[in-house]
Amino acid sequence: MIQTNPGRKDEGILRSLDWFTLFIFVALLGMGWMSVCGASYDFEEGTQLLDFGSRSGMQMIWILTSLLLGTVILCIDERIVESFSYIIYIGFLALLLVTPFLAHDIKGSLSWIKIGTFSIQPAEFAKFGTALCIAKVISSFDLRLEKWRDLVISSVIVLVPMGLIIMQKETGSALVYLAFFFMFYREGMAGSILFSGAAAVFYFVVGIRYADEPLWGIAQIGMGEFLVLAAIHIFSSVMMWVYTPLRGPFVRVLLIGTSIYMFAVLFCKYLFPFDICWVQWTVLAAMVVYLFYLALRDRLLSYAMIAIFAIASTGFFYSVDYVLNEVMQRHQQTRVRVLLGLEDDPRGAGYNVIQAKIAIGSGGLNGKGFLNGTQTKLKYVPEQDTDFIFCTVGEEEGFVGCTLVLVLFLLLILRLIHLAERQPLRFGRIYGYCVLSILMFHVFINVGMVLGLTPVIGIPLPFFSYGGSSLWGFTILLFIFLRIDAARNRMLH
Repeated sequence: MIQTNPGRKDEGILRSLDWFTLFIFVALLGMGWMSVCGASYDFEEGTQLLDFGSRSGMQMIWILTSLLLGTVILCIDERIVESFSYIIYIGFLALLLVTPFLAHDIKGSLSWIKIGTFSIQPAEFAKFGTALCIAKVISSFDLRLEKWRDLVISSVIVLVPMGLIIMQKETGSALVYLAFFFMFYREGMAGSILFSGAAAVFYFVVGIRYADEPLWGIAQIGMGEFLVLAAIHIFSSVMMWVYTPLRGPFVRVLLIGTSIYMFAVLFCKYLFPFDICWVQWTVLAAMVVYLFYLALRDRLLSYAMIAIFAIASTGFFYSVDYVLNEVMQRHQQTRVRVLLGLEDDPRGAGYNVIQAKIAIGSGGLNGKGFLNGTQTKLKYVPEQDTDFIFCTVGEEEGFVGCTLVLVLFLLLILRLIHLAERQPLRFGRIYGYCVLSILMFHVFINVGMVLGLTPVIGIPLPFFSYGGSSLWGFTILLFIFLRIDAARNRMLH
């Protein structure tokens, strides 16, 4: 049992602090400030880099205040933060709830509250409040996320702020909360849930991308529908192999189904044209019935869950078109189609990504040098000092600079994994993985959208993008964990 040893003095914070993580943090701040300078500097106006009326000057203020904020957090007893976890979470829920009524409309978003000459975005700060609360709940009540009841309780804590942020029309910030499910996986959530999420993305992308393409010259058959239904069959068979004790059903279902598919395609192409999807429907229906039969015969829930996965996958796929055309807003539809290569919009939805690619490509190996980027100086890239800040790194610092930035983020992620795993208490480990998951999601999506690999959803690059809310939010998130880690030696096994 892990307990506090009251007779042992806590080590000094300077000795127990993880200086390697702090070094990476400061390095990212420095490179981030240089990138903001490069993206916002105007040669014609001759702006001074430390002019507090300029973007670079303001970012320096945010950096200095972030360092001060981090220092204050390190001086606070981590047990105080843990004990106030619920209050912090509820307070941010209340703030998120009233934000749409207090916020001014900024590009269709109702997520910014104006305080004097500054504006703050509560959604950025709610992340650490949610991380504290979920860590407190799971550790205090000893929730086991392999149990559905405990998983539902934990998911509600994450989905409530996510829903409130969606009400502010901030879809990108809301999607960040899905990162908490990576922490859930570390704490025992079945890997099949993450697999189901990845499968849903596959159904969505393939279903839309190949919806209107014929199958190998057979005009009556849609490539997208054929591929997705075949994938459902394969995914379900693989899940049988992984999550059930019997290997025979997997082999029979996969081989028989694949054989039927191949025979049907050849028959349809060379002998008699017909809609092969009816064959796929029949195979899937037979597989589902067979799985339910095995579940009843062997009294094993895994078979039934795989059958439900196949049914839900099919339903999700046939709802994709409705979601794209009826649920998504027009600009979101365009972004998805441009990303998948179904639509060209070089002066609209695709403009940002095209210009970002040009900026990064023009940097070459070593870049054009600090403050010498032409794409950024001529303001070709919209949001070049916020959401698209990475293109400034590529243009001015080149491939070398981009690699250095990504290596620093990789080192930070690997270090956070190490710190999280060495925590003596479950609360610290869970909170550490929350920090890791959020940072990893931000980096992957932000860099991916600048390179045209992921949809443009408008989330900042940690420690780089201009703005106080995101920088303060990430600083609080990280330094609370550093404070928790610094106190780990107070606990004895």
